[in-house]
Amino acid sequence: MLDPSSSEEESDGIVEEESREVMAPQSGSSRISPSRTSESSDRLQPASRGSSARPSSPSPSAASEHEKEDVEKLQREEEERKKKLQLYVFVMRCIAYPFNAKQPTDMARRQLKITKQQLQTTKDRFESFLKGDTQIVADEAFINAVQSYFEVFLKSDRVAKMVQTGGLSALDCREVFKRHIEKRVRSLPEIDGLSKETVLSSWMAKFDTIYRGDEDPRKAQQRMTASAASELILSKDQLYEMFQMILGIKKFEHQLLYQACQLDNLDEQAAQIRRELDGRLQMADQIARAGKFPKFVSKEMEAMYIEELKSSVNQLMANLESMPVSKGGEFKLQKLKRGHNTSIIDMGQEDENQLSKSDVVLSFTLEVRTVLAFRQCSLALCSRPGFTYYVVLRPTPNSPKQAELHKMTVTKACPDQDLKIKLAVRMDKPQNMKACGYLWAVGKNVWKRWKKRFFVLVQVSQYTFAVCSYREKKSEPQELLQLDGYTVDYTDPQPGLDGGRAFFNAVKEGDTVIFASDDEQDRILWVQAMYRATGQSHKPVPPTQVQKLNSKGGAAAQMDAPISQFYADRAQKHGMDEFISAIPCSFDHASFFEMVHRLTFDHSLNDNFACLGWFSPGQLFVLDEYCARNGVRGCHRHLCYLGDLLERADAGHMIDPTLLHYSFAFCASHVHGNRPDGLGTVTVEEKERFEEIKERLRVLLENQITNFRYCFPFGRPEGALKATLSLLERVLMKDIVTPVPQEDVKAVIRKCLEQAAQINYQRITDYARVEENVANLATPAKKLEHVIRLAELVIEVLHQNQDHHAEAFAWWSDLMVEHAENFLSLYGVDMDAALEIQSPESWDSFPLFQLLNDFLRTDYHLCNGKFHKHLQDLYAPLVVRYVDLMESSIAQSIHRGFERESWEPVKSLTSNLPNVNLPNVNLQIPKVPNLPVPVAGLSVNLPQMPSFSTPSWMAAIYDSDNGSGTSEDLFWKLDALQTFIRDLHWPEEEFAKHLDNRMKLMSSDMIETSVKRTRAAFESKLAKSSRSTDFRIPLSLCTMFNVMVDAKDQSAKLCAMEMGQEKQYHSQIDDLIEESVKDMISLLVAKFVVILESVLAKISRYDEGTLFSSFLSFTKPGMDVADGYVTFVRHSQDILRDKVNEEVYIERLFDQWYTATMNLLATWLTERMDQQLHVYQLKILIRIVKKKYRDFRLQGVLDSTLNSKAYDTVRNRLTLEEATASVREGGMQGISMKDSDEEDEEDD
Repeated sequence: MLDPSSSEEESDGIVEEESREVMAPQSGSSRISPSRTSESSDRLQPASRGSSARPSSPSPSAASEHEKEDVEKLQREEEERKKKLQLYVFVMRCIAYPFNAKQPTDMARRQLKITKQQLQTTKDRFESFLKGDTQIVADEAFINAVQSYFEVFLKSDRVAKMVQTGGLSALDCREVFKRHIEKRVRSLPEIDGLSKETVLSSWMAKFDTIYRGDEDPRKAQQRMTASAASELILSKDQLYEMFQMILGIKKFEHQLLYQACQLDNLDEQAAQIRRELDGRLQMADQIARAGKFPKFVSKEMEAMYIEELKSSVNQLMANLESMPVSKGGEFKLQKLKRGHNTSIIDMGQEDENQLSKSDVVLSFTLEVRTVLAFRQCSLALCSRPGFTYYVVLRPTPNSPKQAELHKMTVTKACPDQDLKIKLAVRMDKPQNMKACGYLWAVGKNVWKRWKKRFFVLVQVSQYTFAVCSYREKKSEPQELLQLDGYTVDYTDPQPGLDGGRAFFNAVKEGDTVIFASDDEQDRILWVQAMYRATGQSHKPVPPTQVQKLNSKGGAAAQMDAPISQFYADRAQKHGMDEFISAIPCSFDHASFFEMVHRLTFDHSLNDNFACLGWFSPGQLFVLDEYCARNGVRGCHRHLCYLGDLLERADAGHMIDPTLLHYSFAFCASHVHGNRPDGLGTVTVEEKERFEEIKERLRVLLENQITNFRYCFPFGRPEGALKATLSLLERVLMKDIVTPVPQEDVKAVIRKCLEQAAQINYQRITDYARVEENVANLATPAKKLEHVIRLAELVIEVLHQNQDHHAEAFAWWSDLMVEHAENFLSLYGVDMDAALEIQSPESWDSFPLFQLLNDFLRTDYHLCNGKFHKHLQDLYAPLVVRYVDLMESSIAQSIHRGFERESWEPVKSLTSNLPNVNLPNVNLQIPKVPNLPVPVAGLSVNLPQMPSFSTPSWMAAIYDSDNGSGTSEDLFWKLDALQTFIRDLHWPEEEFAKHLDNRMKLMSSDMIETSVKRTRAAFESKLAKSSRSTDFRIPLSLCTMFNVMVDAKDQSAKLCAMEMGQEKQYHSQIDDLIEESVKDMISLLVAKFVVILESVLAKISRYDEGTLFSSFLSFTKPGMDVADGYVTFVRHSQDILRDKVNEEVYIERLFDQWYTATMNLLATWLTERMDQQLHVYQLKILIRIVKKKYRDFRLQGVLDSTLNSKAYDTVRNRLTLEEATASVREGGMQGISMKDSDEEDEEDD
């Protein structure tokens, strides 16, 4: 903007250059703007260019029609431009001298909006963090939260639409992330010394770091501070510049209007306001006389309308009167008190209080500075005693400020009578002094003699001015004329009045005062000052001789006129005079305000702030001032606001419903006679327009509630949806007193939410199709995969509704439940269609049930709801059939498995069974064991179910040492089946209990069969084994023991049934396992006894008195028999200890083995009590007994068992036989019942 104080030469050059562009090419044609001219020339130019190809020329009638349309278009644009210029004049005056409104400082701060480029930059920053390209240290929980925020929020098409409509700010992004992580942080486990508030603040600090990127935080803070400051209070120049952009006013046009309107002259602006208010009073009287009232809803409102017009003018007068007279300097807005002031009297009445001389008070500040004294020698001479000198000063505020020579008065004795002194005299002009100087004057009641006097125009108040004459050295005026009711104008020289060159007069009914000044410039200044003071509607025009002087005398002659007159002439030259001199009360300010409101609103939506329909403080201030100053009715203003808000909301812009609510409430209160702004009159146009806007608003609100996920994405703006619901309830009211029945509101919201369910489901269906890029969903597998993906999206939508919108619908929570059920029912149609085409032998749909049921059972309102029950009814037969087939399959696998069982130990289940490929639903859902399709060609009544393959996650659970393939397969199947049934979390308690009981009983039956088959196989295997010391315990027997061990462990896990507070096990299977283990131990011990009997049978041939003993006594047998038995015992002990997993069974087996064999030895020796043992027998027995005792002691057999009565009997007999043999045979060759170190070393 050009500074108003620019030099005349510079500004005039600019204006002349611009004027050449603005002037129309033809005389008499309308003036058009440069932009319009260039557009029209560019549009018409190609048709006039020559070309080698012959262009198709239109017919003359078509060409003339086209030209006519162009001319009409240019005329419309020119009219629009003129209207904007006139409107800008009114707006400039509101900015220059506000006396009704002030810029609000308590408005909510508008946030900077995010552009598409900034959104993409934000996405890139978060993506870099997730890739690990930043230096920000974060834990897994925070990374997961950022990942979810990035996928769900930043990449959402709804966020992109918010950016497109300018409704997304950085604060929205931060608040959505904060709400997103609050739930996650609250669900984290408690950590000693670390509060969750600390975690939350730490995460938000990391989010700010990611969002900011590499940008310096200090620069961002400075930018935010500067934007906040610009939002609070705007200067006059900033307001001028803003409305230049809003109304499309050029710089040179603003300069011309600014200078011609004298916007920097506060006295002129106050006078303009007084003239406007006087015009509005006259207009009110004219309307009353002519009876041209607006059409009101009631005839009685016409008289009230006139009273309201006058009351509003009186209120403005009171506001203006409250402004200080000395207003000036820096731009400040005074705080005004609004309301009806009954003490304000009509300014046009004659009974006003007259001014007295004491009411006129002027205060001056005089400064005198000596610059230089001449003839200093003479001055020094005169300064001697007896000589005096002085200077007489007559300063006025109009006196030159530069230093001047003043002749000094000296005494006659002074030798130098021509003494001068150079003084700089400065007298400040008081704020209430509007003009001063010497004038000739004569009047009827005052200044009755034509005489030159010193006059001062004094402003006593905003509506009271007086012309006062003063004498020298007098502080009070000699005479004064109060200018109320006078009209000032230029006049011709009066005959008979000598003195003065330029005449003007002040006329009032019954009185005329004639003034004259010595030059033309003083006259113009005085007339302008008095014109401002009188408040008259007629503007005095200088006589034509001034223009002649300007045209003939050039710049030199123009110096007689003031600079304000120069600007006025220049504005008239460029066609601006019609806008400046226009009478404001003659315009339709309702239409003018509608135009400026619409343009300001568009500018607000397109600036750098996410305004949501809110005006900036500066814009609101100007609009408030315009409405108050030009009498724009409050209802009309809010109807305009509502219209603009509805229009932009229909176009997709995000609008704060609080604005709609406030304006609608104001209009409704006004239309129904509640006088929100003190106006009791209601026009038919206001009522009809309000009803129209009310219907549009109702349609908009219902549409927004229907599309609440897209009109208020992620709950933004904060509280907007809740305000929308509240506003809908207000709109449905028939008046402002009677509340609408809740059932009616509920019916409307229910209808909206029913439509919302259809819209939301249709959108996620389209999104899923685009995302999966599925052209053909004919195959069952593709259809099921699509339905599972839809289920994930459905759950995500319902989660978002709960997180972001449930609070707004808190009063209508039952309707939100209905909405969710309707939404799920729409999904149920697709789900049913997908499940119908699935193969009866396919179980890939169970993840779908688990996905939906896990969500529904945790929702208090949806659990066991309509859709949830439908889901249960749909899957209950499928679960029962699946369990039936599983039971048949497991029974068949036990039968076939044990028939083909090799009883080889299985070191690791995962080494023999490959991993299974389960349906991938991208969720942590327990895997479902696959039941393949039956093999064709097998005539088996039961379904042919091959053995299951275990997934990799089962390896760590069932990494057993020596189990059999059939048993491990059985236990895995049972456990997987129970895990699957348990993880279904069936919501119906009775059916869930039935499934659990059936699983327990089935597991008990299957384990019972496995135990019986294992015991039978053990007995069969043991019967076929060797009876000599060559017998080695096969690993299959150990495997069978391990099967029993696993059966016992799994029965406790798989067969436990909850009854009250106690766990009771299936007693039959528990007893069966114990009996089977007992029998297996007994069979194995019997086998060991048989082997020992075979050894004793060998040495029985050496019994005394037998035929073979005499022959065998001549031989020298070795210790092979004893060594073979000892080796057998030790090998058996090692195998059992190493391969059998149950320590209790091993200890029981060893105890019975030791006891049984020791009893056998005692019996054998007792049978030979009367016989003496052969030396060979003695050696064998000593070796066997000693080794057995020592080996079983090392295996952990208790001393009470080792030192049994049988052992004592055997030990005593062998000791006695050893002593007898030593006497008879002369020694045992180192074999003795006594322990010795050599024997230990030999054993080693």
